[in-house]
Amino acid sequence: MIVGIDGNEANIESRVGVNQYCFSLLWGIYKLQGEWKNTHRFIVYLKNSPLSDLPKPTKYFEYKVIPGGGAWIVRKLTPNLFRKPKPDIFFSPSHYVPLLAPMPRVCSIMDLGYLKFSGQFKKYDFWQLKLWSAYSIFVSKAVIAISTSTKDDILRHYPFASKKVFVTHLAYDKEVFNTGISSEDVRRVKKSYAIVDDYILYLSTLKPSKNVEGLIEAFGQLKSKNKIQNTKLVIAGKKGWFYESIFEKVKTLGLGKDVIFTDFVPEEDKAPLIRGAKVFVLPSFWEGFGLDVLYAMACGVPVVVSDVGSLPEVAGDAGILVNPYKPTSIAAGIAKVLSMSDLEYNKLVEKGLRQAEKFSWEGTVRRTIEILEKVKNGRI
Repeated sequence: MIVGIDGNEANIESRVGVNQYCFSLLWGIYKLQGEWKNTHRFIVYLKNSPLSDLPKPTKYFEYKVIPGGGAWIVRKLTPNLFRKPKPDIFFSPSHYVPLLAPMPRVCSIMDLGYLKFSGQFKKYDFWQLKLWSAYSIFVSKAVIAISTSTKDDILRHYPFASKKVFVTHLAYDKEVFNTGISSEDVRRVKKSYAIVDDYILYLSTLKPSKNVEGLIEAFGQLKSKNKIQNTKLVIAGKKGWFYESIFEKVKTLGLGKDVIFTDFVPEEDKAPLIRGAKVFVLPSFWEGFGLDVLYAMACGVPVVVSDVGSLPEVAGDAGILVNPYKPTSIAAGIAKVLSMSDLEYNKLVEKGLRQAEKFSWEGTVRRTIEILEKVKNGRI
């Protein structure tokens, strides 16, 4: 079976969300290719040459670079799928499958939050997501959802897809995110971001769906009631869209000295930054999965997360669940963790470590290939 894969989501330097998902899938396939060398071959299609940290090409894992700019999927990728060697199946680890293809297609859906919160997107982005995602779900022989929450959303909006949606959870690199991160590495990262005190950590893109303003307001409440002392709020992540009001919120509440913005955090700094935090908070209005929650639990840091979307699914009984629409609820969740005794805190950490162990990239890759095989053999 020749599997064609759109690898462009992985071929960028600042990876978040779907980029990390695609990157990890490619590496997972690469590591397991020996098991399939007599049966499977993988062709990864890119618009630019592969970055140095992507897997190196082999006899069974190769890249096909098709240079091109705008509308690349339509203008460049689609015509190439009709040329030899033609893949037997084409996999898009994103919402965007080729509009035409001579082979079965499979797509991955991160979430459908844009349908509920359309005002949080630029108009062009919203309509592209809405129309192309619907088309991808319609024409794909199988649809991969990254959480049960996302699957439920897909079936609610597109009931015709009930027999072809499958869940493959995301995962984490256990060699990177763990409790064995050295204190020297933590100090290095804290110094580089000018963090001196204890800190509450938010790590994700700065955009409306993440509810960073709600977190800032909750932090302000804790500060005003003197419930936390010598504790900073670290907001780590690259700027997404409609982020300006986040910085305005800090100014309005007079929290300039207590909130630290790091901007984008490179991969080598993520684990030490998480490990050094007292608590990790992700108060999103929705999440398709919430990878950074998994990273935090794996690093031995308690998590406070929204009680909506996939976050309860990811955090399990290890998460302190809060109402993202109520800053008082977010504040109460943070205060609950910070006021715990050492024994209570460590018990919550242990719950998080056990929860994180349930997720593995190898399992995700194997399940993904199994789905592709079933499509190829007409069993889906």
